[in-house]
Amino acid sequence: MDPVLITAAAIRHLDLTPLDGVSQLPMGELMERGPVLQLQFDWPREAEDPRELAECPEPRLWSLRADARFPWLPLVLERDQGSLIRHVAMVVPHSFNRGEGLRFEPQALELWITHRLMSLDDFYRAEDIPMRGKLSQMAAALGYELDMNFWGLLDRNVQNRS
Repeated sequence: MDPVLITAAAIRHLDLTPLDGVSQLPMGELMERGPVLQLQFDWPREAEDPRELAECPEPRLWSLRADARFPWLPLVLERDQGSLIRHVAMVVPHSFNRGEGLRFEPQALELWITHRLMSLDDFYRAEDIPMRGKLSQMAAALGYELDMNFWGLLDRNVQNRS
């Protein structure tokens, strides 16, 4: 899959149409493709601007909008070239050190991942698409160890509602 270009104009206008090619696919087909989507941001910065892309407010706002509109987006972002990490850095507080690299604030990452796992598990359960393995893989790709009792707790909650 070719990278999806997110232009400066799209960023400035919170225009999510660059994601139309992905968002209009049937959910089952989209999930079968796996984590293959690359987002390429074309955001102008001065040569002396020391900020990482995730430190620029405008691309962060665009990413927050995309994350809110397409909560499944992290599942389809490729992992080897850094698209998933870059996206999460856009929506989760972090620090960046040239020597140590990107470091997420642990509680912020835990809250974001837990919320994402719960909401996507409910969504895919309603669609009758088994996704827990892929959800667990996404969490692991972000360095988050998922307690094995997590899914059991959610299952008990669903059973109690029945």
